[in-house]
Amino acid sequence: MPPPLLIDLAGVDLAATCLSQRDIYEILPHRYEFMLLDGACVVDRERRQAVVYREVRESDWWVRGHIPGRPLLPGVLMLEMAGQAAAVLAKLCGGYEGFIGYGGVDQCKFRDAITPPARLYVLAAGLEQRSRRIVCQTQGVSDGKLIFEAIITGVVMR
Repeated sequence: MPPPLLIDLAGVDLAATCLSQRDIYEILPHRYEFMLLDGACVVDRERRQAVVYREVRESDWWVRGHIPGRPLLPGVLMLEMAGQAAAVLAKLCGGYEGFIGYGGVDQCKFRDAITPPARLYVLAAGLEQRSRRIVCQTQGVSDGKLIFEAIITGVVMR
């Protein structure tokens, strides 16, 4: 049985964009193929929560080789999206500066697959903040289904 969603999406305007892709990548240093987030519907600084999204397209760079004839969004890219969502949250809500790299991924489960075209929402909730470390609980949701969940630890790299 999947856990409840971190953020009740029934109360979220999923058509809204509070951060564009350009806004996100003014915060994050990722470029080219690793600009994996298309926008954010919610960034709640008080609750330390965010809902970001990715339009999974048939033209995405990984489609050609990741299961030809049946493209599946690689789980490692979903985790990268979750890490980027956690970094956006940390920078906007925690005031972190510099690059935030992976410190760990815990309690990761993939519950379903994503095939293009689809919209994947990544929900992120801050669990812990220290001077050089953040911990976020994340979930991926598409078409109302929980696709993945993971706890992401980020480390500020100076």
